[in-house]
Amino acid sequence: MNIPKLKYLDSNNFILIAGPCAIEGEEMAFKIAEKILNISNKYNIPFIFKGSFKKANRSRLDSFTGIGDIKALEILEKVSAHFDIPTITDIHEAKDAELAAKYVDVLQIPAFLVRQTDLVVAAAKTGKTVNLKKGQFMSPESMKYAVQKVKDSNNNNVLITDRGTMFGYHDMVVDFRGIPTMKSIAPTILDVTHSLQKPNQTSGVTGGVPEMIETIARAGVVNNIDGLFIETHFDPKNAKSDGANMLDLELLEGLISNLVDIRKTINNF
Repeated sequence: MNIPKLKYLDSNNFILIAGPCAIEGEEMAFKIAEKILNISNKYNIPFIFKGSFKKANRSRLDSFTGIGDIKALEILEKVSAHFDIPTITDIHEAKDAELAAKYVDVLQIPAFLVRQTDLVVAAAKTGKTVNLKKGQFMSPESMKYAVQKVKDSNNNNVLITDRGTMFGYHDMVVDFRGIPTMKSIAPTILDVTHSLQKPNQTSGVTGGVPEMIETIARAGVVNNIDGLFIETHFDPKNAKSDGANMLDLELLEGLISNLVDIRKTINNF
């Protein structure tokens, strides 16, 4: 895993991939990044700032998709330069890979698209670290094939992120039995917030259970996950995307403090 500007790798802490679901503007991105960075510095946590430059996978045509591709990518670039931190964004089409790679340090493949060979290979060929979201419909074991696509493209910098598995039409579950399996394939991240989504709502807007964020995050740390993925916003109710499952930014430090204490205990085993 070769990620520029990623600090505290010798702290034996979990990696934190965190930020808003989508880049809504420069001011909000800087505000969220600064808050998370201060927390990560306090607790010696390797931190990657996350923000989608566009949201291509929407339930409805009138759903928010972004502020403009280049504008959002330039904001991510500014965040990285100003705070000296790495950034990650997701891509949805093969042609996005080369473009996004000019601005961010890690390219993420959405769960719905992780079997799309052209997309995965395009991301891998940029030379950037590739974060593969496990498909909601895929077994942990099957992720070895997605990882192998990256490696066969001469790129060994690859992560797996578990974002939950569909349980019926309207719910997600995390099968923690899969973590050791995926860790044997590649470093593995637990997407805490997306695994608490309530998809396929009649309103056409995805729901969530943010009050369960700490429960899932604690379980991930106890099971020795390599990192946590947490979407957070200072005003989740008015966020333009995924507000129903994002963590209120004001609650992040308390959560991280508890998780770091658990990690210290686990490290003693």
